Formats: sequence, C-alpha cells, structure tokens
Amino acid sequence: MSIHEVLEYLPHRYPFLLIDRVLDIELGSHLTAIKNVTFNEPFFTGHFPNRPVFPGVLMLEAMAQATGILVFKTNEKKPTDKSLYLFVSIDKARFKRQVEPGDQLTIKVKLLKQKRGMWKFATEAWVGDELACSAELMGAEREIDS
Repeated sequence: MSIHEVLEYLPHRYPFLLIDRVLDIELGSHLTAIKNVTFNEPFFTGHFPNRPVFPGVLMLEAMAQATGILVFKTNEKKPTDKSLYLFVSIDKARFKRQVEPGDQLTIKVKLLKQKRGMWKFATEAWVGDELACSAELMGAEREIDS
C-alpha cells in the first residue's frame, strides 16, 4: 500500500501519521509496514535535542496505527466520521534499541485474536535486523456520535 492508500485507512494526519507504506498484508492475519524516521519531525526539537531519539510512545503509536490498517482492511471498511478504531491497551512493552533520525522502522503486527469488536495483536518494530520495540496491543472498533 502506498502512502495514498494508507491515508484512506487511517484518519491521522501530520504530524501524527506514523505509517509511510505497507509492504505486506494478509487480511485477518498480519501486516508489515514502514515508518521513515526523519530529523525534521517536530518532536526532535525537544526530545533530547543534543542526541535526538524517536520517542518510545510514538513507536507504540506507530504499531497501533499498523493494527488499525489491518483491522479496517480485514473488515473491508474505511474509517468514517461515525467510526473509530481506538487504542485500548498495551501489555508486555519492551524497548530494546534507540531509534534515531535516519532509521527506518519496519513494523510487524500479527493478529492474536478478535472477539466482539476487540482485536489483540503481537507487535514488533525493527531497525534492520535489530528489534527496537515489542508489545501486545489491543484495539476496539467503536461507532461515535458526531
């Protein structure tokens, strides 16, 4: 999926869109995406300016956004003004490597289970062959009133 299709499946926009491309997807199973980490992202001016580090919480958010794409694609739906896919929980989060400007995160999400609109995933973020972050994430589909 190019960035143009990613924009159809995620409601996020700059500076909070954290998926640049989807490399591989198997509906109802797994997805692999990338996030190019660039020095001009706004949080780097304040997140260790002398040694910029991509915030761990944003790695988790990028992984959550990847799960959202998999959920919407699996359900053959796109987000609307009346629906959201919400980040519900984080378990077993581990940070193994700092991520810096110039790195490319490869995000891998694998569906563990789905029940009544709740989705649970095993997620990982890699830089090359080094694991940067892993976590179990849950999300939920919700209809909203406008």
